[in-house]
Amino acid sequence: MRHKVKKVKLGTDRDHKNALMKNLAISVIIHEKIKTTGAKAKDIQPFVERLISIAKTRPEITAIRQFDSLLNHEDSSKKLIEVLKERYKEKDSGFTRITKIGNRKGDNAPLVQLELIN
Repeated sequence: MRHKVKKVKLGTDRDHKNALMKNLAISVIIHEKIKTTGAKAKDIQPFVERLISIAKTRPEITAIRQFDSLLNHEDSSKKLIEVLKERYKEKDSGFTRITKIGNRKGDNAPLVQLELIN
């Protein structure tokens, strides 16, 4: 039974999944939208929303230190603090949107677009 099990394996080991989550989160923050599979998008969405919430609620130096430990990418932490914090200052949650865009040609995997809401 899967009662209260929220993690998704994505067919990889823990280290590969963590690297995948980090890279997808950086891409969403920098480019503001990405195309990926449905399972990966559902798995990364709460992580990105939590990063934006950290940028909004924590003091700047604390948030930057936390972003460095989670992402280790200077441009994404700068964008979170300078751009996204101001964009979402009046919004409490719901910073991202998942839109279905069809199936991938090679393996028929369901593709979605994960984007930041303006």
